[in-house]
Amino acid sequence: MSEIVKKEDRSPARYRPATDILEREDGFHIFIDLPGVSRENLHIDLQDDELTVRGRTILTPGQNERFSEMQFGECEYVRSISITDIVDRDKIKANLVGGVLELHLPKVEKVLPRKIEITAG
Repeated sequence: MSEIVKKEDRSPARYRPATDILEREDGFHIFIDLPGVSRENLHIDLQDDELTVRGRTILTPGQNERFSEMQFGECEYVRSISITDIVDRDKIKANLVGGVLELHLPKVEKVLPRKIEITAG
């Protein structure tokens, strides 16, 4: 008789976090809920027209502690957002406070019309 051994899956659960996107005069403000994610476990990447946010929670019980029940557990949050050419990619800012990531994606400055001077030849 052979023994069946269950292989444990070590990859954490993956979630798409709740996200609010506001467009204001100065650009786009994006709020992403990332409870339990520290700054060290948060990665924001911009590649081409795709902004990707990845955050991971890591729960480590203290000395002489153990979980008697765990419903939240470790998880990974992933959210990708398509951005357009009206976003100034060089000025994107991120701030993580109280489990909420705020991204500010400013709009590029509008090109103002200008008069072209004609010189006498």
